[in-house]
Amino acid sequence: MNVAIFDMDGLLIDSEPLWRLAEQAVFSQVGISLTDAMCHQTMGLRTDEVVDYWHQRFPWQRPDPAQIEADIVDQVEALIRQRGTALPGVRTLLTTLDKTSWTLALASSSPPVLIEAVLDRLAIGSYFPIRCSASAETHGKPHPAVYLTTARRLGVDPANCVALEDSMAGVRSAKAAGMRVIAVPAAESRDDPRFAAADLVVGSLVEVSPETLAGLPQAV
Repeated sequence: MNVAIFDMDGLLIDSEPLWRLAEQAVFSQVGISLTDAMCHQTMGLRTDEVVDYWHQRFPWQRPDPAQIEADIVDQVEALIRQRGTALPGVRTLLTTLDKTSWTLALASSSPPVLIEAVLDRLAIGSYFPIRCSASAETHGKPHPAVYLTTARRLGVDPANCVALEDSMAGVRSAKAAGMRVIAVPAAESRDDPRFAAADLVVGSLVEVSPETLAGLPQAV
């Protein structure tokens, strides 16, 4: 079985700017002024882990972190449904893989409500019968749990899966699960030498095809 497991934010949908807007707006309510660079530090983490990251550095009293997390998710969902757009190559790649008998799944750090919002907005839900959220795991990315769960639900060996990721946390997660990884970093991150941990680094999904996935060396 040919299996490709996709991350979501920043890979399928141009949602990272939306996350930044939501995080900056919500954290400003507790006196934390996040820059774009500061938001980049937590890219790929679960929302609760993002909140905990900043709470440890700039503690606040009220509202509690769970409320901050909920407010961020609510804002991101609204932004996705209003203005979410697919990134280059997404529709072509998904259609091509579907026609060439690849099995596809989603492994995202986002909670299920945001996964459904993205799939609805982009009208690509039919490509992903298996959708796994790291919010259901004890640990989020870069821990491999969400990728291991996805492989288990698919009934496949992780070594037979190719993961597609845009963040360093995601690359580390998939590699720790024993998968081959294609990294699709954002332009501002493309020169980060840590992405050399991936089996292949490309500029966008336009550069990816079934042949690209099949040609990666077998994971060991």
